[in-house]
Amino acid sequence: MTQAESQLSQKGYLDIPVDPSLDLFAEITRLKKEKNAVLLAHYYQDSEIQDLADYVGDSLGLSQEAAKTKADIIIFAGVHFMAETAKILSPHKKVILPDLKAGCSLADSCPAPLFRKFKEKYPDHVVVSYINCSAELKTLTDICCTSTNAVQIIESIPKDKKIIFAPDKNLGAYLIKKTGRDMVLWDGACMVHEIFSREKITKLKERHPKAKIIAHPECESHILDIADYIGSTSGLLNYTSKSDATEFIVVTEAGILYQMQKANPHKTFIAAPPLNNCTCNECPHMKRNTLEKLYVCIKHELPEILLPDWVIKEGRASIDRMLEISAKAGL
Repeated sequence: MTQAESQLSQKGYLDIPVDPSLDLFAEITRLKKEKNAVLLAHYYQDSEIQDLADYVGDSLGLSQEAAKTKADIIIFAGVHFMAETAKILSPHKKVILPDLKAGCSLADSCPAPLFRKFKEKYPDHVVVSYINCSAELKTLTDICCTSTNAVQIIESIPKDKKIIFAPDKNLGAYLIKKTGRDMVLWDGACMVHEIFSREKITKLKERHPKAKIIAHPECESHILDIADYIGSTSGLLNYTSKSDATEFIVVTEAGILYQMQKANPHKTFIAAPPLNNCTCNECPHMKRNTLEKLYVCIKHELPEILLPDWVIKEGRASIDRMLEISAKAGL
């Protein structure tokens, strides 16, 4: 085991000191060009990482953009399952993640071995899994979905077919309400979207009566009940640009506010508060990625995401089925 591999096995990232005098923006830009690499940043990343990225967006959209490029290396500033999806869609490209421990509470809430046993109880059910899940869970899935196309995916399944929805019980409950389908839900959730305070949001609305409350469907139903608009991260961003409203209470991870403000500098965006004493709700996993880790990651091309061929093949099938249905629906 090399020294770098030893560091990775212990910390999940290369713990190599970075010269504080380095211009990290310039160095990362240089290394991207030198190594023919493309940098993807999720909306929930820190603003400085978003500014460096070649593409900023939702997880699946980023992986799709990277697959279209001629880059040799994909650097995914996001969380582990997102980098796995990028590897599934670009198996011949090297995919690296600044910190392997940048996980996801939602993806981690549905371990594939446990889900396999759960699935065995419902042999006649179609399995639909939210894209925010591990590569291995995708291999146990018939059709993936995103928060953008989830309603259309569920509605595409014949009404005589029973459905298991995983891993997000909150998104699942929202889909039951929207489609009227009776689904078996896996009991998983996103820690960020489960701790918003309805009481605090209501008080914010009293102080900002003209503000629109916009929420991600991973939120609990009592939060969605008071929302003026419910949508995916990109959906929320588009809504704020198209809406005549000038104030918005944003009920999702606070990183998205940066892109909202950039696109609409004349509008006001307020991060919805959680149940604790924080003023906004941030994903600690997303924030594990830093400029320093990003620089070391690109320089040494580690940590790398590696998946067995069978996982790539079987995981890809569930994504391709989703894309096929979405294309027919004109999404």
